[in-house]
Amino acid sequence: MTTLNGHASTRRAADAILADVGAANALAELHQQPPVWETPAPLGQRGELPSFPVHALPSWMAEHVSAVAEETQTPLDLAGCVGLAALSTAAGGRAVVNVRGSWTEPVNLFVLVAMPPGSRKSAVFRAMTTPLLHAEKALLDRIGPQITEAEVARRLAVDVAEKAARAAGTARGEAAPEAIAEAQSAALAVESIKVPVKPRLLADDITPETAASLLVEQGGRLAVLSAEGGIFATLAGRYSGTPNLDLFLKGHAGDALIIDRRGRTERVDHAALTMGLAVQPEIVADIAGMPGFRGKGLLGRILYSLPKSNVGYRRIDPPPVPEDVATRYDTNLQQLTIAMHDWDDPARLVLSTKAAEIFTEQRRRTEIRLRPHSGDLGHITDWAGKFDGAVMRMAGLLHLAAHIDGAWRRPIEADTVSAAIALGEYFTAHALAAFDAMGADPDLEAARTVHAWLQRTRTARFTVREAFTALPRSRFRKATELEAPLDLLEQLGWIRREPEPPRTGPGRRPSPAYAVHPHLYQHGS
Repeated sequence: MTTLNGHASTRRAADAILADVGAANALAELHQQPPVWETPAPLGQRGELPSFPVHALPSWMAEHVSAVAEETQTPLDLAGCVGLAALSTAAGGRAVVNVRGSWTEPVNLFVLVAMPPGSRKSAVFRAMTTPLLHAEKALLDRIGPQITEAEVARRLAVDVAEKAARAAGTARGEAAPEAIAEAQSAALAVESIKVPVKPRLLADDITPETAASLLVEQGGRLAVLSAEGGIFATLAGRYSGTPNLDLFLKGHAGDALIIDRRGRTERVDHAALTMGLAVQPEIVADIAGMPGFRGKGLLGRILYSLPKSNVGYRRIDPPPVPEDVATRYDTNLQQLTIAMHDWDDPARLVLSTKAAEIFTEQRRRTEIRLRPHSGDLGHITDWAGKFDGAVMRMAGLLHLAAHIDGAWRRPIEADTVSAAIALGEYFTAHALAAFDAMGADPDLEAARTVHAWLQRTRTARFTVREAFTALPRSRFRKATELEAPLDLLEQLGWIRREPEPPRTGPGRRPSPAYAVHPHLYQHGS
C-alpha cells in the first residue's frame, strides 16, 4: 500500500513539473499540422480597386456611360473617365468654383485611364466625345458668316490701306501731311477689323508649341483627348529633344500663358487645358521616369484610373446604346458646350452652407491621410495635396451638368459635393495603385527587394539577422529598416513570423524568424 501511494505521489509531482513547463502544449504543437498558406497578394496590390461610381454622375450622363460600357463590353471606368474629360472640355476655362475666401478652382481636369490593347478604347472615346465634335461644328456654323464678313471687310481695308500708303509715298509739298494721315488712318482701320477665330475644342496628336498657340487662339482653353498616350513622349522631348511641360503645368493650374510669335506677344490670363487619355498600362510606369514629369508636378495633376480588364469575359452580342439615351447625352453635352463657349469672364460657382460644411470635414480627413509616416497618402503628397482641389473641380462639373440652363444662378448643393467626394475616393484608390506601379512607395520598393532575394535564394525560413547580412548595405543600412518591408510582406501573405522561442538564459534576444510561403522556395517564381 505504501508503495502504491509512493508511485501516485511521484506521478503527481511529475505531472506538476510538466504542467509548469507547458509540456502538453509543446507536445501538441509538435504533432500539430503546419497552418495552411493562403494565396499571397501581388506586391503593390492594395486589394480590389473600386469600380467607377457611375451613380455620382447626373442621370443623363450616368445612363449613357452605363449603356456605352454595356455595348462595348468595357469597364464602367473607361466611359466614366472619358465622360468627365468631355464635361471638362465643355466647361473648362468658362467656370470656376469659389471654394472659400480667395481659393478658387477652375473646372478643367487631367484624366488618364490605363487599359491593355484590344480593350476597345477608341470605340468608347468616339461614343463619349462625338457630341463635342457636333458642338464644334454648330459653333462654326454660327460664327461662319461673321468670319466671312470680317475677312471680306479686312481684304477691302487692306486694299485701301495699300493705296493710301502708295499715295503717301509719292505725295509732295502741302499734300504730303494729309496723304500720310490718310495712310495711317487706313492702316488703323485694317488693325481694327478682327476676324473671328474658327472654334476648336479638341486636339489629339499635337506638340506643346502648337497646343499653346491653339489655346491662345481659342481664348484660353483647349482639350487634348486621345485613345493613345503619345502626348507623353512628345512632352518628354521626342521631337524637340527637350522636355516641354510648361503649357500642361500652367494649363492645369489656370496660370497666365504668354506666347511670343510672328513679332508679337499674345497673352492668356488664365489658361485652361483639359487632358483625357486612354493608354496602355505600361505607360503608367514609364512616365515616372520621364524627365521632370514628377519633379515639376505633372504626375500630381493627373486623375488615374486602372480598371481591371474584362477581355476574354465579354458578351458577344450585347445590346446597343438605346437611341433615346444617346440622343439625350448628345443634346445635353452640346447644349452645355455651346452655352459656356461665349463666357469671357468665367462663371463663378459657390457652395451652399451645407456643402461647405461637408467639404470642410473632407479636408480634415485628407490632412490626416497626408501625415508622413501614419497617413496612407504620405508618400504621394504631390498628388494628394491637390486631391481636395480636384474634388471641387469635379463638384463644379457635376453642378454644371445637372443644371445646364443656369448653374451659375444657384449654389452647389451638399449632394453634389458628396458625389464629387465619391469620385475623389475612387481616384485616390487608383492613384495609390498607379504610384505603386511607378515605384513611389519606398516601403513597397523595399519589400520588392526582400521578395526578390527570397525568390532568388528559395529560402524556406530566415531570420532578420540573416536577411540583413545577405541584402545589400546600400539598400538597408540598419536592420531596423527591414521592419516596414517585412510587415508589408507579412500582410500580403508572403511570409509569416514565427513565435519567439523562450529565453533560456542571459544574452541578447534571438533574431525574429519568418517562414516563407512555399510558392517562393518550391517554384522560385
